[in-house]
Amino acid sequence: MAEPEIPEEFLGDHAVLLGEVADTGRRLTRDELETRRVLGREAAEAGFQLRALVNLHLAATRTAWPRTATGSTAATDAVLAAVEQAVDAFAEGFERAQRLTVRREEAARREFIDDLLYGRSDLGRLAERATRFGLRLSRAHAVAVATGPEAYTETDAVSRSVETALLTRFSGRKILLTTKDGRLVCIAPGSQPDVLRYFAKQAHAATDGGQVAVGRAHRGPGGVVHSYDEALEALDLAQRMGLDEPVLYATDLLVYPVLTRDRQAMADLVRSELGPLQEARGGAEPLLRTLSVYFDAGCVAAETARRLALSVRALTYRLERIHQLTGSDPSDPMHRYTLQTAVIGARLLDWPAKEL
Repeated sequence: MAEPEIPEEFLGDHAVLLGEVADTGRRLTRDELETRRVLGREAAEAGFQLRALVNLHLAATRTAWPRTATGSTAATDAVLAAVEQAVDAFAEGFERAQRLTVRREEAARREFIDDLLYGRSDLGRLAERATRFGLRLSRAHAVAVATGPEAYTETDAVSRSVETALLTRFSGRKILLTTKDGRLVCIAPGSQPDVLRYFAKQAHAATDGGQVAVGRAHRGPGGVVHSYDEALEALDLAQRMGLDEPVLYATDLLVYPVLTRDRQAMADLVRSELGPLQEARGGAEPLLRTLSVYFDAGCVAAETARRLALSVRALTYRLERIHQLTGSDPSDPMHRYTLQTAVIGARLLDWPAKEL
């Protein structure tokens, strides 16, 4: 597609200046240079390309040259110096305008992302603004959040490498990649789960084994913040529960919010079922960890002992001690569900580190 023709008004009095310079040998004045900067700024705001604008100046110089240069070396040097001054001032004004535009765009993008992820803006207006950034919020979207050992910004090498990988793989897709509170965030259409899977793979590698959580897909302007909150809750849950899977899906963790929906009831269960463990030598923590690993190992004694670096005999002693203190036998299917639910509740409520 041909570039639009540039109006000659952006040249200003370029030819006249060159004529005066050729006759007098003077340099451009401060006011004349400022005029060139203003023209450069206006050209940038009009959307023209700097390369085309420089070519316009050079072409105008070539056209005006026979009427300005007298043929003397001094006049030629003066004209070339004036062209250099004029183009440099013009480019300076152009670049200033571009930097200001970039800063404004970055500020607008950050404001939009904050409103999108916090749900603070009018939803109708938010949906209108979203189209500018490639999102159609009338459709379902899902959000993936990646965390790592460091806090990340959009200019970090990690963020750039993940973005490059995504744009290379999914060019043309409606994807928004950003950072928030030091984490990488990817927003993609809910109908394209392959995007978030690939993001998770790239982010896990780029963050040196960081963890990624993926929220469920939700429709509408409020769907993005809902999915984002689910991803954050999954990361928080992973930290409290000691879940070390590289990728967590909110869909797979729905049981945990259900268990803690009635926090007081869960706290009562933990106190009633596991409170007696505090009477053990060393407190409740070693026996609580034993139970946690025992359930994670499928209640297989040999595997539990291996994970805890204990002998099977030592593990058996611990399980018997738990039975004595709580009255519940971890190996009894009738007691196992209650004990396991209480252990999950203890991890969710950070007991016994926090008083219930």
